[in-house]
Amino acid sequence: MDSVDRLLGRFGTPGADQVRLILDAEPLLPDPRVHAFLIALAADPAGYDLARIECMKILRLSPPAGPAVWRQAGRAVAAALAEDDRLVRQFAAMSLGPYAQDEVVFRALAAAALHDEDLDVRYNVLDALEEAGPSDRNAGLLRRLTDDPEVGNAAARVLRAWNHGVSR
Repeated sequence: MDSVDRLLGRFGTPGADQVRLILDAEPLLPDPRVHAFLIALAADPAGYDLARIECMKILRLSPPAGPAVWRQAGRAVAAALAEDDRLVRQFAAMSLGPYAQDEVVFRALAAAALHDEDLDVRYNVLDALEEAGPSDRNAGLLRRLTDDPEVGNAAARVLRAWNHGVSR
């Protein structure tokens, strides 16, 4: 039994500090089992919200390298944008920048940017798009948001920073 097996085994024990164990898993990220573990936790709507949020933060800062696992990670976090918990949606939106190239993730970001009732979620989507960087698709969504009375100025600021010619 190696250190990853021991750590993952401790996660399911009664009374385990899930958030602490997730943070302890971060240095073990080169092991693909750790990414799989984080993705599974982030994807579980019945899971402990703070543990899921920590997983999302780590997945943002250390996305998986393989394309299939990368896509799985992004889509797991993007699915959380459709949940009821406001804080989970906020962190999900904040964590999707590295995954915005994926079509499913982008559609989830666009839906949240245009329709989420939580202004923090919408601003976090803008941050994720800014982190993802300029692309025709990202710029197109930001242009749609420039007329929005709540997030329009922020969308225009990102477009200006990208030199996508918006005056506001």
